[in-house]
Amino acid sequence: MRRQGGRRGSIDLVRTMGRAGRMNQKVAVSVVFVAAMFMAILDATIVNVALPTLGRHFRVPATSVDTVSIYYLVSLAVFIPASGWLGDRFGGKRILLSAIVLFTGASALCGAAQSLTELEVFRVLQGMGGGMLTPVGLAMLLRVFPPAERVRVSGILTVPTTLAPATGPVLGGLLVTEASWRWVFYVNVPIGAAALLFGLLFLEDGAQQHPGRFDVAGFALAGAGLGTLMYGVSEGPVKGWGSVPVLVTTCAGVVLLALLARVELASDQPLIDLRLFNNRLFRACNGVMILASVAFIGTLYLVTLFFQDGRGLSALGAGLSTFPEAIGVMMGAQLASRVLYPWLGPRRHIAIGLAGVTVSIGLMALIGMNTSLWWMRLLMFAMGFMMGQVFVPSQAAAFATISAQATGRASTMFNTVRQLGGAIGVAALTTVVVAVGARHAIGGRVTPNLAAYHVAFLVAAAMAAAGVLVALTIDDADAAATIPVRRRRRTRPGGSLAEAGAVGDE
Repeated sequence: MRRQGGRRGSIDLVRTMGRAGRMNQKVAVSVVFVAAMFMAILDATIVNVALPTLGRHFRVPATSVDTVSIYYLVSLAVFIPASGWLGDRFGGKRILLSAIVLFTGASALCGAAQSLTELEVFRVLQGMGGGMLTPVGLAMLLRVFPPAERVRVSGILTVPTTLAPATGPVLGGLLVTEASWRWVFYVNVPIGAAALLFGLLFLEDGAQQHPGRFDVAGFALAGAGLGTLMYGVSEGPVKGWGSVPVLVTTCAGVVLLALLARVELASDQPLIDLRLFNNRLFRACNGVMILASVAFIGTLYLVTLFFQDGRGLSALGAGLSTFPEAIGVMMGAQLASRVLYPWLGPRRHIAIGLAGVTVSIGLMALIGMNTSLWWMRLLMFAMGFMMGQVFVPSQAAAFATISAQATGRASTMFNTVRQLGGAIGVAALTTVVVAVGARHAIGGRVTPNLAAYHVAFLVAAAMAAAGVLVALTIDDADAAATIPVRRRRRTRPGGSLAEAGAVGDE
């Protein structure tokens, strides 16, 4: 029996590495995608820590440096819509590696920037590359992994999605404090170079799709609409929602996106295929994702403010106190993919996960000025653990009934929704803190007003609770192809355990 088991293990190893020295594409695509995704998401959070230092270095007001983050987000939003068509037209490998080259090269240029204007231009280039990384990589993954295996993949790929935002403040604080602000950009270079080399060696060109002509009108409207809306949403908490620039850009973004919907629904070959939302499973999973992103990404940003401005921790201390969330996600994602998803199915699994997120964030509203911060760190771990029960089943189920031809467009849509949800979450919770007042005077002395953060935590919890209602609209039968069969074991008369057979979820 041992010899047979060893032989099976050798066969599995050979299959994994591929035949004739070629790596299995499931492994190759996963490695490149995880590295690229981690790099892109890390960049969005690590730079925030360096903003005060950038302001001092370039001798500009702190309010002027936020363009370094905003221009990146705007560029990201502009180029995400085109990524699906480009991947289908020119092949996933070519576009993914080109995006890695652009993102990595722009990171090096950002680190070498000699003025704020140069840095802003290079951040736009970074956004161009980052906008194509995740949608194209995800579409490649969905094509190499059959539906029944996607839940395991989601358990692995959820780690960079949630580990990167938690790692960013810690790593950023270390680099800015011990080295230079330039290293928050240079850190992408070795990661990007390794991912590029690995991809060149092991990624294979997949079968190209036939997306038809490029939808110029759709690209122009999507880029302008998402870009202006993202700018307005990002600047709203800083300049005030009543300021003319914010009002104009936000309203313009909404109008342009409404026009985009009308144009794309009338098009035979739309760049943004809104008809995908006729698919009830895809629609429900996107609804879950945007509400979960509002609550989760918004809370991650809010917690760093709470630790630093509310409780007086350093940037590094705040990052370390946030990190338990990443540990929770890693543990939760593995439990979700290996045990809970096959047992519960997506409907109950996502609903339970979001209910746990609601409770975890809601309890953060009870943390006062004298409460031990270990309670907050425990709640961060709990939130991360329960988010693992949301991201894994949502990503596994979302594409269950999407055809191979529509995978690229669906991946673009899914990532656009997630990106927009995160931006809305940060803007909404920051606005709540500003509206209530982050500071107040007590006895003639200005002190942090924790009530502002408490209200914001409750708003985030309400968003997660709304996600529970959306999750309950999911029909497990639609996602049946993604639910691995469960095996039960029975005891034979002789006392040995034997498989009784595969049993699917009812």
